[in-house]
Amino acid sequence: MKVTPAEAVKLQEVVMPGAERCQVRWLVDEDDGAPNFAMRQFEVAAGGYTPRHNHPYEHEVFVLAGQGVVMEGDKEHTLTPGTVVYIPPDEVHQFRNTGADPLRFLCLVPNSANTKAATVAPECGSIEQ
Repeated sequence: MKVTPAEAVKLQEVVMPGAERCQVRWLVDEDDGAPNFAMRQFEVAAGGYTPRHNHPYEHEVFVLAGQGVVMEGDKEHTLTPGTVVYIPPDEVHQFRNTGADPLRFLCLVPNSANTKAATVAPECGSIEQ
């Protein structure tokens, strides 16, 4: 069993083309003995965003704090604390902070995602539609 404050887990920069002002904590993963899923906590600073990307695995998201949007292709969905998001495999998506405070959310992915590459969309750094 692992019991620890989330803040005790190292916050790391998201190193992926198209990510701006985006950090992640790997809260639970295979290193903790979790056989199936990894739990990550993302923190996106004001004006920041994840890359527009897709990958061959699903993920589930729960918004903890802040304001933002998640892009489903070219469609924008508002994010507020308590919002739940399911992103199916291969769907192009992006998270953006639209508020003044950090956008924080939990994101769960299968551990098998570690061996599968994400594809960054050509316009990944763009916040214009």
